[in-house]
Amino acid sequence: MKKSFQFFSQREALTGRNSSAQGAALGQKQNGISPERAKPTSVALSGLNDCRSITTRGRAPGFRIARLQRFGAGTFTWLHRATITRYIFTFLLAALTTATAFAKLNVVATTPDFGALAQQIGGDKVDVFTIARPTEDPHFVDAKPSFVVKLNRADALIEGGAELESGWLRALLDKARNSKLEHDKPGRIVAHEGVQLLEVPATLDRAKGDVHAAGNPHFTTDPLNAKIVAGHIANAFSHLDPKSASVFQANLDKFNREIDAKIPEWMKRLAPLKGKRVVAYHNAWPYFAKRFDVRIDLFLEPKPGIPPSPSHLAGVVSTMKSEGVKIILVEPFRDRRYAETLASHAEAVVLDVAFVPGAKGAGDTYIDWMDKLVSSLVNAAEGKK
Repeated sequence: MKKSFQFFSQREALTGRNSSAQGAALGQKQNGISPERAKPTSVALSGLNDCRSITTRGRAPGFRIARLQRFGAGTFTWLHRATITRYIFTFLLAALTTATAFAKLNVVATTPDFGALAQQIGGDKVDVFTIARPTEDPHFVDAKPSFVVKLNRADALIEGGAELESGWLRALLDKARNSKLEHDKPGRIVAHEGVQLLEVPATLDRAKGDVHAAGNPHFTTDPLNAKIVAGHIANAFSHLDPKSASVFQANLDKFNREIDAKIPEWMKRLAPLKGKRVVAYHNAWPYFAKRFDVRIDLFLEPKPGIPPSPSHLAGVVSTMKSEGVKIILVEPFRDRRYAETLASHAEAVVLDVAFVPGAKGAGDTYIDWMDKLVSSLVNAAEGKK
């Protein structure tokens, strides 16, 4: 049976409503201590005006109690040593359990498409940070000190590979010194593995512009490649956080079902553009073009990474007029003036489109982004704004 000491305020003790001797005698009686074996002791809590009660287990006469702190002249607070220890242990255990239960994987993605897929698979089990913004060229990213801090604390890194980040990622990783992100570690996720890369050059020749030796790195513009990347992410997350593996697998299954349902819809909507030619500023769309049978093979850049020249643009305008090309795709970080000049001469429309999710009006999830991209192309083909 649980018994309790009654603690009375100093005000009550001084006014006589409950003397300290009465309070002490009550506690002694409830705990089997005779008045002859113990002197009355004040147990009032200094500075408190309310009656307090501390519950303890019944003890035999003479049980040990500990004096913790003196609050005023002649006034002491008494608590059972084991009770305090138990409270402290319970508190620490609860704090540790709570911290563990809510721990999330810290994930760094090099580009917004990988970041969106990581969030799709990880859900509330991950915190995702993306290095490159959707409004900047992922080939050229400033290596900020804050990126080093993020990489140092990361449990996983998702990179495209295929030399997309070769100009800046290595330097960041060298400074971060995070062994979890070393090659062949579960936390190092290379997205292009398993993807059939297009435009792999037979020989390397820098005279042809900024050509990637492994192939074109913009492979997530094909939804089936996005499924491959999502699978890599789910497998890595499951290895890093086995307790949440079922959640990651369920999110992957849901994503795959949505993509499988969307592809026929997107293909049907893009049917008016089948076999038609579309101009792009940069060669970022070969995977999208192949999946949906749209010709995106005429570019404002004379070679990848080389700025447009007047003579080259004159040739593009001539081709657009002769073939009736009416759509020009421009990413948010490109100089739009070149496209506007061509559009004014060829009576075409300029579409501001990003080849990754997250840009203004482009949708934050992969499927939302693809939906908006398809809608923009279809509306432009139909002459709608």
